[in-house]
Amino acid sequence: MGEGIEGSTDATADWWRGAVIYQIYPRSFKDADGDGVGDLKGVLEKLDYVASLGVDGIWLSPFFTSPGKDFGYDVSDYRGVDPLFGTLTDFDAVVARAHALNLKIVIDQVWSHTSDQHSWFQESAASRDNAKADWYVWADAKDDGTPPNNWLASFGGPSWSWGPRRRQYYLHNFLVEQPDLNFWSADVQNEILDVARFWLERGVDGFRLDVINFIVHDPALTDNPVKPHQGPPAMPTQFQRHVHDRSRPEALEFLRRLRALMDGYDAKMTVGEVVDDPPLARQKEYVAGRDRLHTAYGFFLLTARSAPPALFIEALESWTPEDGWPSWSLGNHDVARFASRLGRAGDAAHSRILLLALLCLRGSIFLYQGEELGLPQAHVPFDRLQDPFALAAYTGDAGRDGARTPMPWTAEGASAGFSSAGETWLPVEPDHRPLAVDRQEAEPKSTLAFTRRAIALRRGSMPLRLGTATVLPAPQGVLAFVREFGAERLLCVLELVGAAARCQAPADAAILFAATGDERLGPDGLELPPFGGVVMRLSPLDRALARG
Repeated sequence: MGEGIEGSTDATADWWRGAVIYQIYPRSFKDADGDGVGDLKGVLEKLDYVASLGVDGIWLSPFFTSPGKDFGYDVSDYRGVDPLFGTLTDFDAVVARAHALNLKIVIDQVWSHTSDQHSWFQESAASRDNAKADWYVWADAKDDGTPPNNWLASFGGPSWSWGPRRRQYYLHNFLVEQPDLNFWSADVQNEILDVARFWLERGVDGFRLDVINFIVHDPALTDNPVKPHQGPPAMPTQFQRHVHDRSRPEALEFLRRLRALMDGYDAKMTVGEVVDDPPLARQKEYVAGRDRLHTAYGFFLLTARSAPPALFIEALESWTPEDGWPSWSLGNHDVARFASRLGRAGDAAHSRILLLALLCLRGSIFLYQGEELGLPQAHVPFDRLQDPFALAAYTGDAGRDGARTPMPWTAEGASAGFSSAGETWLPVEPDHRPLAVDRQEAEPKSTLAFTRRAIALRRGSMPLRLGTATVLPAPQGVLAFVREFGAERLLCVLELVGAAARCQAPADAAILFAATGDERLGPDGLELPPFGGVVMRLSPLDRALARG
């Protein structure tokens, strides 16, 4: 049986179930001290705006002490705030203000690896017989001096680098500067759980667990098999099936320990980032039962290059109540913005209908900063790129940096209201200025206004937050499904390909939400304009339709 029971109404303990959580990338959200980089005081300054969206909580990307080789995902002190972002006092102020606004706080935890500047690694790398000698994954070279096996790092090259003092290789699934912790060590597990306690005691409401399925490796260091491919993949790591360096069953044993810890506190949650192929099956594995993660998301929607009805149908039909509780997002700091990746360039109607589709899905929803404005992917010149992955995989576009440029608060000003600095860590995208918050706040038909309406619809609807989902037959290009909770049923009908459509729908249904305002419901059915969509309340007599 999966986590929880469909239709659970324990709003206190299960606040995350069906919630909309807004991801803040602090470096790019708001700069309060004028150094061109966002910070925690900037987050604090804009919490009222976040609350005005109607979301339930915030996912705060890393702000921990870090050399910044991977912009905070290389942590050198799990309990410290990097001076670039502020202090622990600043963080406490963010938590207090968020809670006053009825916003939950979920923070990133990066436990698969640390920075090579972490004191743990510095000690581990010094010799083979110190107290932390086994806190990281070390292995002898092959007889010819080459790495222990064929494992490849996600950012390019082997997953192994040489430690000259130990005269061994150490494992790193990402950058050379991000050595992997050894979760086969009980001391490592205990220390990580102490880190979790530290932040729980400071009042956080949950953890987003970065690449949580990477935490355990095959101790035999077996070579990964070849992954079939028709042409050269974008990165060497995609030549392999990662069956020995990630998603090991032993990782689930640690999650049981973590879940026991979380259950000792009131109303806390975990959401895992599960990166594997196939994505949906692995995602479900990590939330199965009541002793693993509360919810998880993968890259099924995040890596999609188009968004036909079939994409959302697979997402809906792949999860049953018995499978547990999924989470979904169309974008985050690791992928190109969905308005460009999935939508038609500059077509606000397409972006909006995709947002509505996301907000109608069964599961918990993560909304990345700027998506409520319909921001497209930014262009960043090569000489301004910062992201190591964008540089390693450069093919002419901005990669992850294109989704990380500063948030446009105002259309005017040198830094679009993000900073008082003339130059920001990444350049402000000129095409974002007309979509700035101040412009859209004044426009009742803006994407920002649309997003607020759609979130309010979801937040006020038990079927959308907690109900089951049943896909219905529909004309080509149209996504249709029913969300049901108790006696209440909602019919969601969305045109996703940009062609007007007519669909079967009960004439006595009540339209609760219309995407464009040009949708028409009459005796002959529902008429949808291109990228139109409706959410309708079905009457008790429409049960046959609701059941499909």
